[in-house]
Amino acid sequence: MADFPQRIVCLTEETTETLYLLGEGHRVVGISGYTVRPPEARQKPKVSAFINAKFDKILALEPDLVLTFSDLQADITAELMRRGVNVHAFNQRSVAEILNMILVLSSLIGAHERGRTLVERLESDLNSIRTSAKLFAFRPRVFFEEWNSPLISGIRWVDELIEIAGGVPVFPELRSQKNAPDRIVDPSEVVRRAPDVVIASWCGAKVNKKTIRERPGWSEVGAVRDNYIYEIKSTYILQPGPAALTEGVRQLYAVIAYVAGAVVPRELMCGEALDKDLRRA
Repeated sequence: MADFPQRIVCLTEETTETLYLLGEGHRVVGISGYTVRPPEARQKPKVSAFINAKFDKILALEPDLVLTFSDLQADITAELMRRGVNVHAFNQRSVAEILNMILVLSSLIGAHERGRTLVERLESDLNSIRTSAKLFAFRPRVFFEEWNSPLISGIRWVDELIEIAGGVPVFPELRSQKNAPDRIVDPSEVVRRAPDVVIASWCGAKVNKKTIRERPGWSEVGAVRDNYIYEIKSTYILQPGPAALTEGVRQLYAVIAYVAGAVVPRELMCGEALDKDLRRA
């Protein structure tokens, strides 16, 4: 019989949240200091930031599996392997790859059926949002900015979730660029593409809407003129895991539905409050 990992260190939030959703949070023995979801996970020892880790603390936890993410943690992954640690590195960048990550992780810990059930539930929720969004009178053009200076457009899974939520991303040609520097855009090009709404998530920093409004030439952009500028916290939308496929996409849907003049059905409302002007009777 397979001997599945019992002591798991997660160096990014999405694998931590996935393990808790699978009912296996007790196996998590160490987390990233940036972990927010689920709140109870924050009681676990914090052993890393994002691009650096406390190797001695990780080894002291005697993990039988460490989970890492992306090329930005490649050096951490390599060092842990040199120290004899069992490591699995994920690199999901699309909605399909996020769902596949959940299936792979569930298989790694011997919980494949629960993983499949979770994926089916997430897919069903996404389909409900997609179906509702098809009823919008029009599909608003959306500029999603991942960073302010330089101005960086959204990564692939964000663009895909915008489409599911009823919007049209204004830089679809950049979505496949995995590295942020390859998604830098000229602010004047945003003006030319005339978004109906701007949604910002500055990767852990608080969004300054005044900065957005005061960019040269942006006063004539429909999104700015109509004050359709919104923030979604990075923990909900920039983590390629369950958060983005639940609360993240619901917040996108709430914003886009408001701009499109549609009422959000109660069953599709997001759980976290957005800007007060989105609260509809």
